[in-house]
Amino acid sequence: MNRREFIRLSVAASAAGLRLPLNLPALAETTPAASVRLTLRADRLSNKIGDDFAGLSYESAQLGNPQFFSGDNSELAEFVRQLGKSGVLRIGGNTSEFCYWTPNPTKNVNAPASEATRAANKTDPIAYALAVGPDKVQKAPAPVNITPVAIHNLREFLELSGWRLIYGLNMGTGTAEAAADEASYVMNAVGEKLIAFQLCNEPDLFFRNGIRKADYNFAQFAAEWQRFYQVIRARVPNARVAGPDTAYNNQWLAPFARQFKHEAVFLSRHYYAEGPPADPSMTIERLLKPNPRLDAELEGMKQTMVESGLPFRFAETNSCYQGGKAGVSDTFASALWSGDFMYQLASAGSMGINFHGGGYGWYTPIAGTREDGFVARPVYYGMLLFAQAGAGQLVESKLEGVEQAPLLTAYGIRGNTGVMKVAAFNKNLDRGVRLSIDPGPNARGASVLRLHAPRVDDRTDVTFGGSPVGASGAWSAARVEKVNVENGVAVVELPAASGALVSFDGV
Repeated sequence: MNRREFIRLSVAASAAGLRLPLNLPALAETTPAASVRLTLRADRLSNKIGDDFAGLSYESAQLGNPQFFSGDNSELAEFVRQLGKSGVLRIGGNTSEFCYWTPNPTKNVNAPASEATRAANKTDPIAYALAVGPDKVQKAPAPVNITPVAIHNLREFLELSGWRLIYGLNMGTGTAEAAADEASYVMNAVGEKLIAFQLCNEPDLFFRNGIRKADYNFAQFAAEWQRFYQVIRARVPNARVAGPDTAYNNQWLAPFARQFKHEAVFLSRHYYAEGPPADPSMTIERLLKPNPRLDAELEGMKQTMVESGLPFRFAETNSCYQGGKAGVSDTFASALWSGDFMYQLASAGSMGINFHGGGYGWYTPIAGTREDGFVARPVYYGMLLFAQAGAGQLVESKLEGVEQAPLLTAYGIRGNTGVMKVAAFNKNLDRGVRLSIDPGPNARGASVLRLHAPRVDDRTDVTFGGSPVGASGAWSAARVEKVNVENGVAVVELPAASGALVSFDGV
């Protein structure tokens, strides 16, 4: 056994040993299976799901280690490619406000440029950031230098993975002139791989984390954002910029869209389903239930998109802020949540999503380091189901009988290849579902890939299509179930706390 495999097994064993008592109902389905019918209207298509819908988000401090995102890190690139060949990597987070462009480092640019940078990469940028998401920074992180070699290596990583880039700049503690210098270098190095710059990270919390005074408001932010934008565009006339990249609800989003709809290329904000992790009410059950706050925010998002004509992206998101919650964010529940959440956002018209992560944060989709290797956490599996469904358009659908299984969701997708698919998530913990799917005329049969784990709080035994994700992100289905279509209906049994991707033949 080599060192990397030993560490993989040790991490898995440690995770198993940290299992927390959640007092969840056993998945023996104490309630009879519910009968639910899903009817698809193949002739009625709605929102598009682009090839670049899926994405990952990492802290800017990660660039303090220039070898992490590099053309030599093929293992990480393969994990990334498995989630989509045209996804989006977003670099930003709390640490973007404490990272500084250093075009002429005095130290060897092939090594991290400061003791703070080295400390960040020996542990993990999520822990280093101290807190990720609302209600955050307890103290200012130590500064990290970003050097030219980090940007060149980042370009190589983008080439290797096939992904494109959203790049965060430092408006919080930096200057507009420094941001323009950095933007110019990144633009020249990354080229067509660059989707947009974001000028800051969660400015609506600047007043809370000490970056600005307690009376900091939207008007002050808008004036700063406009100045940074003007200085950057004077230096880089073709720079594309997005924003406002806020943490909370739409209170700053709508006025930003009105004021900068001709400057921004898309709108962005963040969302965390739960937090803080120390709150005992932040549980698996809560994660899997509908969130009225999210519903209201999605309605506001849709209205803002209509009024401004700008597309929208959730540029940073995950289950529970401050790096996640052990026993929730790192369990199979996060796989059900992430897959369902991606389709919920697609249904609302979002252009995409970026799951935040890095290092060994509880919620990270890909855990590990270049030195010790990488593993897929449960949240990755929900993204994998979405990736296997592929790009296309959502299909108008109707669920009947869902009151018997209120935590069941199902989405019809017409793939770009013409194949009709259904992504279904049974988030009920006490009952299975007998899902009868009417896919429309001409369906001859169906195949099913299941998203499964022995328990909803399982951390290590997650599979999709009967297979775990292996080394370097390797995955292929080991178990494809065949389902007949009889009298125009395919019946798929969904055990409690499970998901499935159903693909139809001949539709």
